[in-house]
Amino acid sequence: MIKLYDGGVYLVKGTDLVPESEAAKVKQLTGHDANKDEAKKGTIAYGILKSHNTAGDMDHLRIKFDSMASHDITFVGIIQTARASGMKKFPLPYVLTNCHNSLCAVGGTINDDDHYFGLSSAKKYGGIYVPPHIAVIHQFMREMFAGCGKMILGSDSHTRYGALGTMAIGEGGGELVKQLLQDTYDVAYPGVVAIYLKGKPAPYVGPHDVALAIVKAVFKNGYVKNKVMEFVGPGVSSMTTDYRNGVDVMTTETTCLSSVWRTDSDTKAFLAQHGREGDYKELNPAEVAYYDGCVEIDLSTIKPMIALPFHPSNGYEIKELYANLKDILAETEKAAEKVAGGRADFKLLDKITSDGKLMVQQGVIGGCAGGNYTNVVEAAHALKGKSCGYGEFYLSVYPSSQPVFVDLDRKGLLADLMDAGAIIRTAFCGPCFGAGDTPANNALSIRHTTRNFPNREGSKPGNGQMSAVALMDARSIAATAANGGKLTSAEDMDCWGNIPEYHYDDKAYKSRVYWGFGKADLDQDIRFGPNIKDWPEQEPLAENILLRVVSKILDEVTTTDELIPSGETSSFRSNPLGLAEFTLSRRDPEYVGRAKDVQKIEKARLSGEDVTKGELASVYAAIKSVDANVKPADIEIGSTIYANKPGDGSAREQAASCQRVLGALANITQEYATKRYRSNCMNWGMIPFHLKGDPNFEVGDYVYVPGIRKALDDNKLDSIKAYVIKGGKVEEAELYIQAMTGNERDIVKAGCLINFNRNKAK
Repeated sequence: MIKLYDGGVYLVKGTDLVPESEAAKVKQLTGHDANKDEAKKGTIAYGILKSHNTAGDMDHLRIKFDSMASHDITFVGIIQTARASGMKKFPLPYVLTNCHNSLCAVGGTINDDDHYFGLSSAKKYGGIYVPPHIAVIHQFMREMFAGCGKMILGSDSHTRYGALGTMAIGEGGGELVKQLLQDTYDVAYPGVVAIYLKGKPAPYVGPHDVALAIVKAVFKNGYVKNKVMEFVGPGVSSMTTDYRNGVDVMTTETTCLSSVWRTDSDTKAFLAQHGREGDYKELNPAEVAYYDGCVEIDLSTIKPMIALPFHPSNGYEIKELYANLKDILAETEKAAEKVAGGRADFKLLDKITSDGKLMVQQGVIGGCAGGNYTNVVEAAHALKGKSCGYGEFYLSVYPSSQPVFVDLDRKGLLADLMDAGAIIRTAFCGPCFGAGDTPANNALSIRHTTRNFPNREGSKPGNGQMSAVALMDARSIAATAANGGKLTSAEDMDCWGNIPEYHYDDKAYKSRVYWGFGKADLDQDIRFGPNIKDWPEQEPLAENILLRVVSKILDEVTTTDELIPSGETSSFRSNPLGLAEFTLSRRDPEYVGRAKDVQKIEKARLSGEDVTKGELASVYAAIKSVDANVKPADIEIGSTIYANKPGDGSAREQAASCQRVLGALANITQEYATKRYRSNCMNWGMIPFHLKGDPNFEVGDYVYVPGIRKALDDNKLDSIKAYVIKGGKVEEAELYIQAMTGNERDIVKAGCLINFNRNKAK
């Protein structure tokens, strides 16, 4: 049972939920009237945010974090941006892990070049460097940095350590740069939603089952979007901290801002086990705490789940799937047709066996969600003495860190998996973003990883390739493996729950991790490689802008994977212009050429050429008809994309920066899927427009926006008149921009965060 409350709730004494409409009951339980303003201060989130807020105003937060983390897809660009902005050394602990491009499998030397860049930067600026295969980013941060009452910022969307009492936030690189420059993370005080847990999960139900059930309940309705999910209630203590970590990391897929859990003796034991008992403190809501909403979950009712392609919210109980197998798979095939766009073919109905089972071709257990100790132990117990079979199906297991790997090995659990035919791999995030175990064409992979977005597993519809991923818990994946690849619920086995005590040993970290915080050596040279390039210069925003629409995407949601593909393209993320060649390549392959055509016009304008003639003559004539006094020299020309709801998924800033380096000036949307994508647009100097009404323009049309710089200066953003120009004719359109901080407006006017910081230094 999952219940979403309408409106706010009071939580009294940590156990009693009182809807705001029944606030009189608070007095019956406590002896005093409910005070909403005071009760808002009673959440765990409020206390943590207040302790990290450098402003006196709790409505407009200016946060400084305790530590930060990046991986080898993001840290080069962040450090390059910070260097260009005047950074001298890392002012807070900054962890650089190498868990994404760690295989160095494509692109020649460029991936390991990035790793050497990271190591030399850690030595120069005083950072912590985690070499390839030693740990995935989030497991390392759980083991070494997360603690009760802390805040951590990461350049990966799954930066979530709430089960350890840490409010962690995944953002684009620009927000980490601000911390490196000793600026702040500026955000309006977020709503806080109680995730009230009661009951206890069945032994065959794993953390991914709980997480997928939550994501299904809250994603599409936006119930927790940009809010803090605060896990409370007696059900929290029914799960170990390792289990809670597996649920918590998936809160990202709800589009919440952050998460935090109440802590208890098991939290303390986890931290003590990792040599950090001093980082424990009890976190509980006050006697009366007010929440802006509540998701009430009876854990005992959760069943083994599967999230079918192409989103973690596309969830079904496995029994529910089998009760309606053909109908549900037929609907998923329709979604696949839309994803493929006629370029490839993907079927699921052909995978139904003669006995009515769904045959899958691959299984993966790994990363920050699946590679936890408990999950791998359960998989090993399920497969002990069994076989994955010698058919198409195969299973890969990626323990989340070297300490986890070592303890599993010492207990003989990896041998049990390997004896069953499973392949054991090192700590690596690849299968989660398309850089490892890419399935065969028309294959279905079941994975205990975080995402199953379109083509995120590495297939390329443009090349006629199409595979897909369904998300499942490690327990049901292991049960499926024991059944030779026939989709099987963990409920069909009775081997669960016998978890031997974990013994953490940090010898691998002591042997390989460079711990340089506070030891900056400014004489250290940074090691570059041929693919590591500086960010190209960006011009400041002009008074007026002329936008050519170069892509129009009407999908319900556009993911960051579609804006800039993951997988092998990640090898180029240290080369802004090189990576930009892949922008929208799997969603709109003509985008790059169209954007470059617009960029050529702007470069010609800046060089003094008369661009008002030729193909743009009718456009400038139309502009004159609505803005007679404007001078062409005062109109900056750039590209824009329209998408209904862009930015779901990764924190990667390149989803925005790739557009920018190709000359984009704006995005026009109905809604931004995540705060972090909108922040990325602003940090790269792109205006985050919203459109009132449906788009009355097509690809190739122009949108003229006069006086945009003045609108930003005056902070008058709720109604911005624009003019759509097509075929020499003009139609009005109304744009608007949601609230921006003063710094955000100044960043956009400067042209990008680098320019803004350089201007400040003058």
